[in-house]
Amino acid sequence: MAVFAELSRQGKQMAAHRPCPRILVEEEAWRAAAAVLAEGKLTLLGLWGDGQAVHMALLEDGPDEDPGKFSSTRCETLVLTLACPLGSFPSVGAVHAPAIRLERAIRDLFALIPRGLPDERPWLDHGRWRLEHPLSSTPGERLKPAPVAYPFLPAEGEGLHQIPVGPVHAGIIEPGHFRFNASGETVVRLEERLGYTHKGIESLMAGASLETAACLAGRVSGDSTVAYSLAFAQAVEAALDLSVPPRAVYLRALMAELERLANHLGDIGAICNDAAFAMMLAQCGVLRERVLRAAHEVFGHRLMMDRILPGGVTVDLTPAGATRIRELLASIRAVFPALADLYDKTASLQDRTSGTGIVAPALACRFGAGGYIGRASGRSFDTRRHLAYPPYDTLAFEVPTFFEGDVNARIWVRIREAEQSLSLIEQSLDNLPRDNLARDDRLQVSVTDIGETREGLALVEGFRGDILVSVRIDAGGRIERCHLRDPSWFQWPLLEVAIEGNIVADFPLCNKSFNCSYSGPDM
Repeated sequence: MAVFAELSRQGKQMAAHRPCPRILVEEEAWRAAAAVLAEGKLTLLGLWGDGQAVHMALLEDGPDEDPGKFSSTRCETLVLTLACPLGSFPSVGAVHAPAIRLERAIRDLFALIPRGLPDERPWLDHGRWRLEHPLSSTPGERLKPAPVAYPFLPAEGEGLHQIPVGPVHAGIIEPGHFRFNASGETVVRLEERLGYTHKGIESLMAGASLETAACLAGRVSGDSTVAYSLAFAQAVEAALDLSVPPRAVYLRALMAELERLANHLGDIGAICNDAAFAMMLAQCGVLRERVLRAAHEVFGHRLMMDRILPGGVTVDLTPAGATRIRELLASIRAVFPALADLYDKTASLQDRTSGTGIVAPALACRFGAGGYIGRASGRSFDTRRHLAYPPYDTLAFEVPTFFEGDVNARIWVRIREAEQSLSLIEQSLDNLPRDNLARDDRLQVSVTDIGETREGLALVEGFRGDILVSVRIDAGGRIERCHLRDPSWFQWPLLEVAIEGNIVADFPLCNKSFNCSYSGPDM
Protein backbone atom coordinates (compact mmCIF):
# COMPACT_ATOMS: atom_id res chain seq x y z
CA MET A 1 0.00 0.00 0.00
CA ALA A 2 2.05 2.88 -1.38
CA VAL A 3 0.18 5.78 0.23
CA PHE A 4 0.35 4.28 3.71
CA ALA A 5 4.02 3.49 3.27
CA GLU A 6 4.77 7.11 2.41
CA LEU A 7 2.74 8.47 5.35
CA SER A 8 4.39 6.00 7.71
CA ARG A 9 7.84 7.20 6.66
CA GLN A 10 6.90 10.73 7.73
CA GLY A 11 6.27 9.90 11.39
CA LYS A 12 7.04 7.73 14.38
CA GLN A 13 5.20 4.46 14.89
CA MET A 14 3.67 3.84 18.33
CA ALA A 15 4.52 0.26 19.30
CA ALA A 16 1.65 -0.30 21.74
CA HIS A 17 -1.09 0.08 19.10
CA ARG A 18 -2.65 -3.06 17.56
CA PRO A 19 -3.48 -4.48 15.09
CA CYS A 20 -2.81 -1.60 12.67
CA PRO A 21 0.00 0.98 13.00
CA ARG A 22 -0.50 4.32 14.71
CA ILE A 23 1.92 6.98 13.45
CA LEU A 24 2.76 10.18 15.32
CA VAL A 25 3.13 12.85 12.61
CA GLU A 26 3.81 16.55 12.17
CA GLU A 27 1.44 19.02 10.52
CA GLU A 28 3.02 18.55 7.10
CA ALA A 29 2.14 14.84 7.02
CA TRP A 30 -1.33 15.59 8.45
CA ARG A 31 -1.98 18.01 5.59
CA ALA A 32 -0.59 15.48 3.11
CA ALA A 33 -3.04 12.85 4.36
CA ALA A 34 -5.91 15.33 4.03
CA ALA A 35 -4.86 16.07 0.47
CA VAL A 36 -4.79 12.36 -0.40
CA LEU A 37 -8.27 11.99 1.10
CA ALA A 38 -9.48 14.85 -1.08
CA GLU A 39 -8.04 13.08 -4.14
CA GLY A 40 -10.08 9.97 -3.31
CA LYS A 41 -7.06 7.71 -2.81
CA LEU A 42 -7.96 7.00 0.84
CA THR A 43 -11.19 6.73 2.84
CA LEU A 44 -11.73 8.50 6.13
CA LEU A 45 -12.70 5.98 8.82
CA GLY A 46 -12.71 8.30 11.81
CA LEU A 47 -11.43 11.58 13.24
CA TRP A 48 -11.47 12.23 16.98
CA GLY A 49 -9.91 14.25 19.76
CA ASP A 50 -7.85 13.06 22.70
CA GLY A 51 -6.72 15.68 25.22
CA GLN A 52 -4.11 17.70 23.36
CA ALA A 53 -4.02 15.52 20.23
CA VAL A 54 -6.20 14.47 17.31
CA HIS A 55 -6.34 11.08 15.62
CA MET A 56 -7.35 10.19 12.07
CA ALA A 57 -8.13 6.62 10.98
CA LEU A 58 -7.68 5.89 7.28
CA LEU A 59 -8.54 3.05 4.91
CA GLU A 60 -6.49 2.18 1.84
CA ASP A 61 -7.91 -0.22 -0.70
CA GLY A 62 -6.11 -2.23 -3.31
CA PRO A 63 -6.47 -1.21 -6.97
CA ASP A 64 -9.66 -2.00 -8.85
CA GLU A 65 -10.78 -0.97 -12.30
CA ASP A 66 -14.43 -0.27 -11.38
CA PRO A 67 -15.20 2.86 -9.32
CA GLY A 68 -16.93 2.01 -6.07
CA LYS A 69 -15.74 -1.57 -6.06
CA PHE A 70 -13.18 -2.87 -3.64
CA SER A 71 -10.50 -5.27 -4.74
CA SER A 72 -10.49 -8.84 -3.54
CA THR A 73 -7.26 -8.13 -1.69
CA ARG A 74 -7.40 -7.20 1.97
CA CYS A 75 -7.74 -3.50 2.72
CA GLU A 76 -5.36 -1.82 5.16
CA THR A 77 -5.95 0.66 7.97
CA LEU A 78 -3.70 3.28 9.52
CA VAL A 79 -4.11 5.79 12.35
CA LEU A 80 -2.33 9.15 12.26
CA THR A 81 -1.87 11.17 15.44
CA LEU A 82 -1.09 14.88 15.55
CA ALA A 83 -0.15 16.56 18.82
CA CYS A 84 -1.86 19.92 19.36
CA PRO A 85 0.18 21.69 22.06
CA LEU A 86 -1.25 25.07 21.01
CA GLY A 87 -4.83 23.78 20.92
CA SER A 88 -5.35 23.74 17.16
CA PHE A 89 -4.71 21.62 14.07
CA PRO A 90 -5.06 21.97 10.28
CA SER A 91 -8.65 21.23 9.27
CA VAL A 92 -9.18 18.09 7.22
CA GLY A 93 -12.72 19.29 6.47
CA ALA A 94 -11.27 22.28 4.61
CA VAL A 95 -10.43 19.94 1.72
CA HIS A 96 -12.49 16.83 2.54
CA ALA A 97 -16.14 17.49 3.44
CA PRO A 98 -16.81 14.19 5.30
CA ALA A 99 -14.55 15.44 8.11
CA ILE A 100 -16.49 18.65 8.79
CA ARG A 101 -19.00 17.37 11.36
CA LEU A 102 -16.35 15.27 13.06
CA GLU A 103 -14.17 18.35 13.49
CA ARG A 104 -17.08 20.40 14.77
CA ALA A 105 -17.64 17.70 17.41
CA ILE A 106 -13.93 17.74 18.33
CA ARG A 107 -14.09 21.48 18.92
CA ASP A 108 -17.26 21.17 21.05
CA LEU A 109 -15.84 18.40 23.22
CA PHE A 110 -12.10 19.11 23.39
CA ALA A 111 -11.70 22.83 22.59
CA LEU A 112 -9.25 21.84 19.84
CA ILE A 113 -9.68 24.29 16.95
CA PRO A 114 -9.59 23.00 13.36
CA ARG A 115 -7.84 25.82 11.50
CA GLY A 116 -9.61 26.56 8.22
CA LEU A 117 -12.79 24.62 9.07
CA PRO A 118 -15.47 25.82 6.59
CA ASP A 119 -18.35 25.47 9.08
CA GLU A 120 -17.60 26.84 12.54
CA ARG A 121 -21.05 26.34 14.05
CA PRO A 122 -21.31 24.05 17.11
CA TRP A 123 -22.46 20.50 16.44
CA LEU A 124 -22.98 18.54 19.65
CA ASP A 125 -23.13 21.48 22.06
CA HIS A 126 -26.62 23.00 22.15
CA GLY A 127 -25.72 25.37 24.95
CA ARG A 128 -27.34 23.21 27.62
CA TRP A 129 -24.29 21.51 29.07
CA ARG A 130 -23.07 22.54 32.49
CA LEU A 131 -19.51 22.47 31.19
CA GLU A 132 -18.01 23.91 28.05
CA HIS A 133 -15.62 21.56 26.19
CA PRO A 134 -16.25 18.76 28.75
CA LEU A 135 -13.49 16.42 27.48
CA SER A 136 -10.76 19.04 27.30
CA SER A 137 -7.92 19.18 29.78
CA THR A 138 -9.46 22.32 31.30
CA PRO A 139 -13.27 22.22 30.90
CA GLY A 140 -14.94 25.53 31.64
CA GLU A 141 -17.95 26.07 33.88
CA ARG A 142 -20.92 27.47 31.99
CA LEU A 143 -22.51 29.91 34.41
CA LYS A 144 -25.94 30.07 32.81
CA PRO A 145 -26.59 27.10 30.53
CA ALA A 146 -29.09 28.17 27.92
CA PRO A 147 -30.10 26.96 24.47
CA VAL A 148 -28.25 28.68 21.65
CA ALA A 149 -30.15 29.74 18.53
CA TYR A 150 -28.73 27.59 15.75
CA PRO A 151 -27.89 29.56 12.58
CA PHE A 152 -29.23 27.39 9.78
CA LEU A 153 -27.67 28.02 6.38
CA PRO A 154 -29.66 30.47 4.25
CA ALA A 155 -31.32 29.64 0.96
CA GLU A 156 -32.25 32.38 -1.47
CA GLY A 157 -34.68 32.35 -4.33
CA GLU A 158 -38.11 33.54 -5.34
CA GLY A 159 -41.01 31.76 -3.64
CA LEU A 160 -38.88 29.74 -1.20
CA HIS A 161 -40.37 28.85 2.16
CA GLN A 162 -39.10 26.96 5.20
CA ILE A 163 -40.61 23.87 6.81
CA PRO A 164 -39.30 22.97 10.28
CA VAL A 165 -39.76 19.33 11.38
CA GLY A 166 -38.87 18.04 14.84
CA PRO A 167 -36.94 17.54 17.01
CA VAL A 168 -40.02 15.83 18.52
CA HIS A 169 -41.62 13.47 16.01
CA ALA A 170 -44.89 11.59 15.71
CA GLY A 171 -43.72 8.24 17.04
CA ILE A 172 -41.47 6.60 19.58
CA ILE A 173 -38.26 7.65 17.87
CA GLU A 174 -35.27 9.72 18.86
CA PRO A 175 -35.19 13.51 18.42
CA GLY A 176 -33.71 15.27 15.44
CA HIS A 177 -34.56 18.53 13.70
CA PHE A 178 -34.91 18.87 9.92
CA ARG A 179 -35.09 22.29 8.30
CA PHE A 180 -36.45 22.26 4.74
CA ASN A 181 -36.20 25.05 2.21
CA ALA A 182 -38.75 24.31 -0.47
CA SER A 183 -40.15 25.79 -3.64
CA GLY A 184 -43.73 24.64 -3.58
CA GLU A 185 -43.47 20.91 -2.92
CA THR A 186 -39.90 20.55 -4.21
CA VAL A 187 -37.10 20.42 -1.65
CA VAL A 188 -34.32 22.90 -2.48
CA ARG A 189 -32.26 22.29 0.65
CA LEU A 190 -32.46 20.10 3.73
CA GLU A 191 -30.32 20.73 6.77
CA GLU A 192 -30.18 18.50 9.83
CA ARG A 193 -29.71 19.54 13.44
CA LEU A 194 -28.78 16.59 15.64
CA GLY A 195 -27.15 16.18 19.03
CA TYR A 196 -30.28 16.04 21.18
CA THR A 197 -29.42 12.62 22.59
CA HIS A 198 -25.93 13.34 23.89
CA LYS A 199 -25.11 10.80 26.60
CA GLY A 200 -21.49 11.57 27.45
CA ILE A 201 -20.47 7.95 26.89
CA GLU A 202 -16.86 8.77 26.05
CA SER A 203 -16.62 10.72 29.31
CA LEU A 204 -18.18 7.85 31.24
CA MET A 205 -15.71 5.44 29.64
CA ALA A 206 -12.69 7.24 31.10
CA GLY A 207 -11.48 5.34 34.18
CA ALA A 208 -14.07 2.56 33.79
CA SER A 209 -13.31 -1.13 34.17
CA LEU A 210 -13.46 -3.30 31.07
CA GLU A 211 -16.80 -4.78 32.17
CA THR A 212 -18.38 -1.38 32.78
CA ALA A 213 -17.00 0.01 29.54
CA ALA A 214 -18.35 -3.01 27.63
CA CYS A 215 -21.82 -2.30 29.00
CA LEU A 216 -21.55 1.34 27.93
CA ALA A 217 -20.38 0.38 24.45
CA GLY A 218 -23.42 -1.86 24.04
CA ARG A 219 -25.68 1.10 24.75
CA VAL A 220 -24.36 3.60 22.22
CA SER A 221 -27.12 2.64 19.78
CA GLY A 222 -29.52 0.02 21.10
CA ASP A 223 -30.42 -1.51 17.74
CA SER A 224 -26.71 -2.24 17.19
CA THR A 225 -25.83 -3.45 20.68
CA VAL A 226 -24.27 -6.71 19.43
CA ALA A 227 -22.15 -4.93 16.81
CA TYR A 228 -20.93 -2.29 19.26
CA SER A 229 -20.18 -4.88 21.93
CA LEU A 230 -18.25 -6.94 19.41
CA ALA A 231 -16.28 -3.94 18.15
CA PHE A 232 -15.35 -2.92 21.71
CA ALA A 233 -14.39 -6.49 22.61
CA GLN A 234 -12.20 -6.84 19.52
CA ALA A 235 -10.45 -3.53 20.23
CA VAL A 236 -9.67 -4.63 23.81
CA GLU A 237 -8.57 -8.07 22.62
CA ALA A 238 -6.22 -6.47 20.08
CA ALA A 239 -4.77 -4.18 22.75
CA LEU A 240 -4.20 -7.00 25.25
CA ASP A 241 -3.33 -9.65 22.65
CA LEU A 242 -6.15 -11.91 23.80
CA SER A 243 -7.50 -14.92 21.94
CA VAL A 244 -11.17 -15.89 21.93
CA PRO A 245 -12.36 -19.50 22.34
CA PRO A 246 -13.40 -20.86 18.92
CA ARG A 247 -16.96 -21.62 20.05
CA ALA A 248 -17.36 -18.05 21.30
CA VAL A 249 -16.17 -16.70 17.93
CA TYR A 250 -18.99 -18.47 16.12
CA LEU A 251 -21.57 -17.51 18.74
CA ARG A 252 -20.59 -13.89 18.24
CA ALA A 253 -21.22 -14.17 14.50
CA LEU A 254 -24.51 -15.93 15.19
CA MET A 255 -25.68 -13.07 17.39
CA ALA A 256 -24.42 -10.42 14.96
CA GLU A 257 -26.34 -11.96 12.06
CA LEU A 258 -29.50 -12.35 14.12
CA GLU A 259 -29.25 -8.63 14.93
CA ARG A 260 -28.70 -7.77 11.26
CA LEU A 261 -31.61 -9.95 10.20
CA ALA A 262 -34.03 -8.44 12.72
CA ASN A 263 -33.12 -4.87 11.73
CA HIS A 264 -33.32 -5.48 7.99
CA LEU A 265 -36.71 -7.15 8.32
CA GLY A 266 -37.99 -4.23 10.36
CA ASP A 267 -36.61 -1.67 7.91
CA ILE A 268 -38.06 -3.35 4.82
CA GLY A 269 -41.53 -3.26 6.34
CA ALA A 270 -41.18 0.30 7.64
CA ILE A 271 -39.99 1.69 4.30
CA CYS A 272 -42.91 0.07 2.50
CA ASN A 273 -45.27 1.46 5.12
CA ASP A 274 -44.03 4.98 4.38
CA ALA A 275 -45.07 4.31 0.79
CA ALA A 276 -48.58 3.40 2.04
CA PHE A 277 -48.10 -0.38 1.72
CA ALA A 278 -48.98 -1.39 5.27
CA MET A 279 -49.27 -5.10 4.56
CA MET A 280 -45.50 -5.39 4.12
CA LEU A 281 -45.01 -3.67 7.47
CA ALA A 282 -47.31 -6.20 9.14
CA GLN A 283 -45.70 -9.25 7.54
CA CYS A 284 -42.10 -8.12 8.08
CA GLY A 285 -43.00 -7.05 11.60
CA VAL A 286 -44.13 -10.59 12.35
CA LEU A 287 -40.84 -12.01 11.06
CA ARG A 288 -38.80 -9.48 13.02
CA GLU A 289 -40.71 -10.36 16.19
CA ARG A 290 -39.94 -14.04 15.63
CA VAL A 291 -36.23 -13.22 15.49
CA LEU A 292 -36.38 -11.17 18.70
CA ARG A 293 -38.35 -13.83 20.56
CA ALA A 294 -35.93 -16.53 19.44
CA ALA A 295 -33.00 -14.38 20.63
CA HIS A 296 -34.68 -13.99 24.01
CA GLU A 297 -35.32 -17.71 24.34
CA VAL A 298 -31.83 -18.73 23.27
CA PHE A 299 -29.62 -15.94 24.63
CA GLY A 300 -31.81 -14.49 27.37
CA HIS A 301 -32.35 -11.01 25.88
CA ARG A 302 -34.33 -9.82 22.86
CA LEU A 303 -31.50 -7.54 21.70
CA MET A 304 -28.75 -9.85 23.03
CA MET A 305 -27.39 -6.97 25.10
CA ASP A 306 -24.36 -7.65 27.33
CA ARG A 307 -23.82 -11.09 25.77
CA ILE A 308 -20.41 -10.21 24.30
CA LEU A 309 -17.53 -9.13 26.52
CA PRO A 310 -13.76 -8.88 25.90
CA GLY A 311 -12.32 -12.37 25.74
CA GLY A 312 -15.50 -14.19 24.76
CA VAL A 313 -19.23 -14.35 25.42
CA THR A 314 -21.34 -14.65 28.55
CA VAL A 315 -23.85 -17.25 27.36
CA ASP A 316 -23.63 -20.61 25.61
CA LEU A 317 -25.95 -22.15 23.02
CA THR A 318 -27.68 -25.33 24.16
CA PRO A 319 -28.76 -28.10 21.76
CA ALA A 320 -32.35 -26.98 22.29
CA GLY A 321 -31.31 -23.41 21.45
CA ALA A 322 -29.68 -24.54 18.22
CA THR A 323 -32.85 -26.38 17.26
CA ARG A 324 -34.90 -23.28 18.03
CA ILE A 325 -32.77 -21.14 15.72
CA ARG A 326 -32.99 -23.68 12.92
CA GLU A 327 -36.76 -23.62 13.28
CA LEU A 328 -36.62 -19.83 13.03
CA LEU A 329 -34.61 -20.03 9.81
CA ALA A 330 -37.11 -22.45 8.31
CA SER A 331 -40.09 -20.25 9.22
CA ILE A 332 -38.52 -17.14 7.67
CA ARG A 333 -37.43 -18.96 4.51
CA ALA A 334 -40.97 -20.21 4.06
CA VAL A 335 -42.35 -16.67 3.87
CA PHE A 336 -39.65 -14.15 2.99
CA PRO A 337 -39.17 -14.99 -0.73
CA ALA A 338 -42.88 -14.39 -1.34
CA LEU A 339 -42.66 -11.01 0.41
CA ALA A 340 -39.68 -10.00 -1.72
CA ASP A 341 -41.61 -11.06 -4.83
CA LEU A 342 -44.65 -9.08 -3.66
CA TYR A 343 -42.53 -5.95 -3.27
CA ASP A 344 -40.99 -6.47 -6.70
CA LYS A 345 -44.36 -6.88 -8.44
CA THR A 346 -46.34 -4.10 -6.75
CA ALA A 347 -46.26 -1.32 -9.35
CA SER A 348 -47.61 1.39 -7.06
CA LEU A 349 -44.87 0.65 -4.54
CA GLN A 350 -42.12 0.61 -7.16
CA ASP A 351 -43.40 3.94 -8.45
CA ARG A 352 -42.65 5.49 -5.04
CA THR A 353 -39.25 3.89 -4.43
CA SER A 354 -37.59 3.75 -7.87
CA GLY A 355 -35.69 6.91 -8.74
CA THR A 356 -36.40 8.49 -5.34
CA GLY A 357 -33.68 9.79 -3.01
CA ILE A 358 -30.66 9.03 -5.21
CA VAL A 359 -27.11 9.02 -3.81
CA ALA A 360 -24.56 9.06 -6.63
CA PRO A 361 -21.84 6.37 -6.42
CA ALA A 362 -19.07 8.99 -6.49
CA LEU A 363 -20.55 10.73 -3.44
CA ALA A 364 -21.00 7.47 -1.55
CA CYS A 365 -17.32 6.68 -2.16
CA ARG A 366 -16.19 10.16 -1.16
CA PHE A 367 -18.01 9.93 2.17
CA GLY A 368 -17.01 6.33 2.76
CA ALA A 369 -20.69 5.44 3.23
CA GLY A 370 -21.03 1.92 4.55
CA GLY A 371 -23.82 -0.62 4.86
CA TYR A 372 -26.89 -0.61 2.65
CA ILE A 373 -26.46 3.10 1.81
CA GLY A 374 -22.99 2.59 0.34
CA ARG A 375 -23.77 -0.76 -1.27
CA ALA A 376 -26.93 0.64 -2.92
CA SER A 377 -24.66 3.22 -4.57
CA GLY A 378 -21.93 0.89 -5.78
CA ARG A 379 -19.58 0.95 -2.77
CA SER A 380 -19.16 -2.71 -1.91
CA PHE A 381 -17.00 -2.26 1.19
CA ASP A 382 -17.86 -4.71 3.99
CA THR A 383 -15.53 -5.17 6.96
CA ARG A 384 -16.53 -8.83 7.22
CA ARG A 385 -14.79 -9.35 3.88
CA HIS A 386 -12.33 -6.52 3.26
CA LEU A 387 -11.04 -6.39 6.85
CA ALA A 388 -12.07 -9.95 7.57
CA TYR A 389 -12.26 -11.04 11.19
CA PRO A 390 -13.12 -14.53 12.51
CA PRO A 391 -15.22 -16.42 11.71
CA TYR A 392 -16.17 -14.49 8.57
CA ASP A 393 -12.79 -15.29 7.06
CA THR A 394 -13.96 -18.92 6.86
CA LEU A 395 -17.65 -18.40 5.97
CA ALA A 396 -19.13 -18.14 2.49
CA PHE A 397 -21.24 -15.07 1.73
CA GLU A 398 -21.78 -12.39 -0.88
CA VAL A 399 -21.87 -8.60 -0.52
CA PRO A 400 -24.93 -7.47 -2.53
CA THR A 401 -24.17 -4.29 -4.45
CA PHE A 402 -26.37 -2.08 -6.62
CA PHE A 403 -25.58 1.15 -8.46
CA GLU A 404 -28.91 3.00 -8.76
CA GLY A 405 -28.51 4.60 -5.32
CA ASP A 406 -32.25 5.11 -4.79
CA VAL A 407 -34.75 3.94 -2.16
CA ASN A 408 -35.46 0.84 -4.24
CA ALA A 409 -31.79 -0.13 -4.31
CA ARG A 410 -31.50 0.33 -0.55
CA ILE A 411 -34.46 -1.99 -0.06
CA TRP A 412 -32.94 -4.63 -2.33
CA VAL A 413 -29.63 -4.49 -0.50
CA ARG A 414 -31.53 -5.22 2.71
CA ILE A 415 -33.45 -8.08 1.08
CA ARG A 416 -30.29 -9.71 -0.24
CA GLU A 417 -28.39 -9.14 3.00
CA ALA A 418 -31.23 -10.75 4.96
CA GLU A 419 -30.89 -13.78 2.72
CA GLN A 420 -27.12 -13.82 3.33
CA SER A 421 -27.68 -13.55 7.08
CA LEU A 422 -29.93 -16.60 7.00
CA SER A 423 -27.10 -18.51 5.33
CA LEU A 424 -24.45 -17.17 7.73
CA ILE A 425 -26.53 -18.14 10.75
CA GLU A 426 -26.90 -21.65 9.37
CA GLN A 427 -23.17 -21.89 8.63
CA SER A 428 -22.35 -20.69 12.15
CA LEU A 429 -24.55 -23.44 13.60
CA ASP A 430 -23.03 -26.05 11.32
CA ASN A 431 -19.45 -25.04 12.18
CA LEU A 432 -19.97 -24.40 15.89
CA PRO A 433 -17.02 -26.08 17.67
CA ARG A 434 -17.68 -28.48 20.54
CA ASP A 435 -15.20 -26.98 22.96
CA ASN A 436 -15.48 -25.52 26.44
CA LEU A 437 -17.09 -22.14 26.19
CA ALA A 438 -15.26 -19.50 28.22
CA ARG A 439 -13.66 -16.13 28.02
CA ASP A 440 -9.90 -16.04 27.54
CA ASP A 441 -8.40 -17.23 30.83
CA ARG A 442 -5.61 -14.69 30.49
CA LEU A 443 -8.02 -11.74 30.65
CA GLN A 444 -7.84 -11.15 34.39
CA VAL A 445 -4.10 -11.74 34.45
CA SER A 446 -3.58 -9.32 31.57
CA VAL A 447 -5.72 -6.64 33.16
CA THR A 448 -3.91 -6.75 36.51
CA ASP A 449 -0.43 -7.13 35.11
CA ILE A 450 -0.27 -4.98 31.99
CA GLY A 451 2.62 -2.87 33.20
CA GLU A 452 2.21 -0.39 30.33
CA THR A 453 -0.43 1.41 28.31
CA ARG A 454 -1.99 -0.68 25.55
CA GLU A 455 -4.03 0.48 22.54
CA GLY A 456 -6.36 -1.34 20.17
CA LEU A 457 -8.54 -0.56 17.16
CA ALA A 458 -11.39 -2.59 15.67
CA LEU A 459 -13.84 -2.27 12.81
CA VAL A 460 -16.96 -4.43 12.86
CA GLU A 461 -19.82 -4.63 10.38
CA GLY A 462 -23.09 -3.54 11.99
CA PHE A 463 -26.36 -3.59 10.10
CA ARG A 464 -25.89 0.09 9.13
CA GLY A 465 -22.24 -0.33 8.16
CA ASP A 466 -18.80 -0.29 9.72
CA ILE A 467 -18.42 0.62 13.40
CA LEU A 468 -15.01 1.81 14.61
CA VAL A 469 -13.79 1.52 18.19
CA SER A 470 -10.45 2.85 19.40
CA VAL A 471 -9.43 2.04 22.97
CA ARG A 472 -6.48 2.86 25.22
CA ILE A 473 -6.04 0.82 28.41
CA ASP A 474 -3.83 2.14 31.18
CA ALA A 475 -1.25 0.17 33.14
CA GLY A 476 -3.84 -0.62 35.80
CA GLY A 477 -6.17 -2.30 33.32
CA ARG A 478 -8.81 0.45 33.16
CA ILE A 479 -10.04 2.44 30.19
CA GLU A 480 -8.01 5.58 29.71
CA ARG A 481 -9.71 6.65 26.47
CA CYS A 482 -12.30 5.07 24.19
CA HIS A 483 -13.74 6.48 20.98
CA LEU A 484 -16.73 4.87 19.26
CA ARG A 485 -17.60 5.96 15.71
CA ASP A 486 -21.05 5.12 14.33
CA PRO A 487 -21.52 4.58 10.56
CA SER A 488 -24.22 7.27 10.56
CA TRP A 489 -21.57 10.00 10.87
CA PHE A 490 -20.88 9.55 7.15
CA GLN A 491 -24.49 8.78 6.14
CA TRP A 492 -26.51 11.65 7.63
CA PRO A 493 -24.93 14.25 5.28
CA LEU A 494 -25.86 12.12 2.26
CA LEU A 495 -29.54 12.25 3.25
CA GLU A 496 -29.41 16.03 2.79
CA VAL A 497 -28.20 15.50 -0.77
CA ALA A 498 -30.55 12.60 -1.55
CA ILE A 499 -33.72 14.59 -0.81
CA GLU A 500 -32.80 17.60 -2.95
CA GLY A 501 -35.14 17.85 -5.94
CA ASN A 502 -37.61 15.39 -4.43
CA ILE A 503 -40.98 16.42 -3.06
CA VAL A 504 -41.47 17.04 0.65
CA ALA A 505 -43.87 14.08 0.89
CA ASP A 506 -41.03 11.73 -0.11
CA PHE A 507 -38.83 12.74 2.81
CA PRO A 508 -40.24 10.12 5.25
CA LEU A 509 -39.59 7.48 2.59
CA CYS A 510 -36.00 8.64 1.98
CA ASN A 511 -35.32 9.07 5.69
CA LYS A 512 -36.56 5.59 6.53
CA SER A 513 -34.54 4.07 3.68
CA PHE A 514 -31.45 5.61 5.30
CA ASN A 515 -32.53 4.83 8.89
CA CYS A 516 -29.50 6.61 10.30
CA SER A 517 -28.94 6.43 14.03
CA TYR A 518 -29.61 9.58 16.05
CA SER A 519 -28.03 8.13 19.17
CA GLY A 520 -24.96 6.52 17.57
CA PRO A 521 -23.12 9.70 16.52
CA ASP A 522 -24.17 11.49 19.72
CA MET A 523 -21.69 9.69 21.97
